[in-house]
Amino acid sequence: MTWIPARITLSNMALRLQRLDPERRRRRLALLVELADAKALRERLDPRRLRADRLRELIANRRRLAD
Repeated sequence: MTWIPARITLSNMALRLQRLDPERRRRRLALLVELADAKALRERLDPRRLRADRLRELIANRRRLAD
């Protein structure tokens, strides 16, 4: 049987960092919550912008699929 060394990839390193640094993970989650709250507030205050953003996202997704 041959021995295959484990490859060090960015995803493996990221997983290790997440396990090793709970404070960083907590700060990241707090930032994501704040961003989601800000987005929800913006969507409530300006529904036209919400429609434009959704349309822009739909167009971008279709372009990605076409390429």
